[in-house]
Amino acid sequence: MTALELVLLAVGLSMDACAVAMSNGMCHGELKRGRIFAIGAYFGLMQGLMPLLGYFLGGLVSDIITTFDHYIALIILGFIGAKMIYEAFHGEESTENEPFTTRLLLLQGIATSMDEFAVGISLAALPNVSVIVACVLICATAYALSIAGYMLGKRFGTRLSGKAQVVGGLILVGVGLKIFIEHMWFS
Repeated sequence: MTALELVLLAVGLSMDACAVAMSNGMCHGELKRGRIFAIGAYFGLMQGLMPLLGYFLGGLVSDIITTFDHYIALIILGFIGAKMIYEAFHGEESTENEPFTTRLLLLQGIATSMDEFAVGISLAALPNVSVIVACVLICATAYALSIAGYMLGKRFGTRLSGKAQVVGGLILVGVGLKIFIEHMWFS
């Protein structure tokens, strides 16, 4: 695998995290700088660690993970997104006033990094690929794109005013559906 192919792989894998971070920016646009970097760190670490796990544990649990990963992503992202949409239409307190919890960020990180486990299994089968280099590149790319996605979402969130929560929820549900559909019909 060439360096260009690794970069393209890292960017492609980071798109789900970027979209979810954008949703976070729309709905939680007033986070302090440390929390913004935490978004990048959570997504980056999850995106970077999952291929490593897939590389080392792939043969043992790959069938189980690949059987259920798309369901897990759909349920987590769908639930969080549907909750945001419900709260937007039912006049409940906006998520802008709700705490942006570590638990929420961890669940989002897990849901968006399930594909990376399968990539790790694939990396084990390829000759001349350093899994450490690939994981570090995926981690760094997801970190940078997640922060950029958050900032972009924050910018659009202020323009969308009250509709940001609905748009953010739709993005989360959409990412969950995308992962589910890709695994069900295009794997």
